[in-house]
Amino acid sequence: MSKPTLSDTMSRRRALCPALFLSAPASGQGKTTISAGIARLLKRQGKVVRVFKTGPDYLDPQILAQASDQQVEPLDMWMAGQDWCRHKLYQAAQEADLILIEGAMGMFDGEPSSADLAAYFKIPIVIIMDVKGMAQTAAAIAHGLASFRDDCHVYGLIANKCGSERHRQLIEDALPESLPLLAALERGENIALPERHLGLVQACEVQDQLESRFEAAADLLAKAELDKALANLPQCEFYEQDLPPIAPLLTGLKIGIARDAAFSFIYQANVQLLEDMGAQLRFFSPLQDSDLPAVDALWLPGGYPELHAAQLANNHNLITQIKAFFIAGKAILAECGGFLYCLQSLTDLDQIEHPMLGLMAGHGVMRGKRGCQGMQTALLPEGEVRGHAHHRSRSCDTPEPIAYGKRQRHPAPGEAIYRQGSLIASYLHLFFPSNPEAVAKIFTTNSFDCAIPEAKEKTTEKGINSAY
Repeated sequence: MSKPTLSDTMSRRRALCPALFLSAPASGQGKTTISAGIARLLKRQGKVVRVFKTGPDYLDPQILAQASDQQVEPLDMWMAGQDWCRHKLYQAAQEADLILIEGAMGMFDGEPSSADLAAYFKIPIVIIMDVKGMAQTAAAIAHGLASFRDDCHVYGLIANKCGSERHRQLIEDALPESLPLLAALERGENIALPERHLGLVQACEVQDQLESRFEAAADLLAKAELDKALANLPQCEFYEQDLPPIAPLLTGLKIGIARDAAFSFIYQANVQLLEDMGAQLRFFSPLQDSDLPAVDALWLPGGYPELHAAQLANNHNLITQIKAFFIAGKAILAECGGFLYCLQSLTDLDQIEHPMLGLMAGHGVMRGKRGCQGMQTALLPEGEVRGHAHHRSRSCDTPEPIAYGKRQRHPAPGEAIYRQGSLIASYLHLFFPSNPEAVAKIFTTNSFDCAIPEAKEKTTEKGINSAY
């Protein structure tokens, strides 16, 4: 990664704002719960907290947005680029009293890692650690993380699920003076966030339940006096970053976007880009709406169609209209859950098969806990668009793909990319700002060779496609 030079930064406008990077030794330590609790605690004090999530993620940002009452966006220097991340942080610093960034996985996992992002923008790190079942060892792990790289500044440790005052004291006494214990949080099931097979449950499904958990987490953090420990956070410097102007490539184009409990994996940055390019957006619900809005193109994003497959299958009028839209040769982009929706059938987690749109040959099958994930570039005829995969299903009996995703670091082919007439479909979730021109072509490329495939029997397990 290239870092800005002194001359670069001196020529840009600067914004100062306290910032904190919340990381951990591994996943499952309580990062999202504590990030949401800090945001809610400071919001109760009348402060504006802008929260970001490291890496590609749709679920955690929904949770954090509700807790902070502010828009939450992903920060990923590979998928979005360093300039885009710098631009977003500079914007946030002009309006926030505090910037929080929740890391992904462990502190040094991935390329770029949470540590890379924190070091690049010189943001102090707080280590969050589930200390259940250990005491002095927690201090040793925290000290090891803090001293592993000399370009990272660790501000302190938050000991999560601490059993008692004695437990807290053992950890604090074992820590070096340079690594203070900022807070020890007692164990509380009333603050745990609800989960399912792809991660946290969507905020829109459990809003009332989340509110009580945010408040409980904020109370726990207030009791531990974490807000006082963060009162003297240093000001971080964030520099203005001009991004290339967005050409009005979609002026006047009406794009329909599926958005409901079944299709909600939508980056706000993607929506904003379409609007900036001049598109008129029309949101609709495949679960509730019987009519397709009057649009020129469709975006069927990812989500949880497997949890609502029966309801989707029974919306016959909308299915008929989407098929007619496809036959008319109008552009459709289908990502992950949207891709499954376009197949002939989807077998849910209870092994019940449901008919889907049938715009392309193939069947989707959920497969429990095993899944595929990772950063990939979609190698499309329109251009390369960066994105990622995260799914726990397989597809079979699909047509021959036109291309495969290019993995970030591994030479093996990534996710299959299909084109059927005007339809582009894949398991990949695309980050539109990585190539606006290519995205504009996706939504404006129509076809007059669109036919609904004939129904075929599913093959055996050997015929199933999946990327590993």
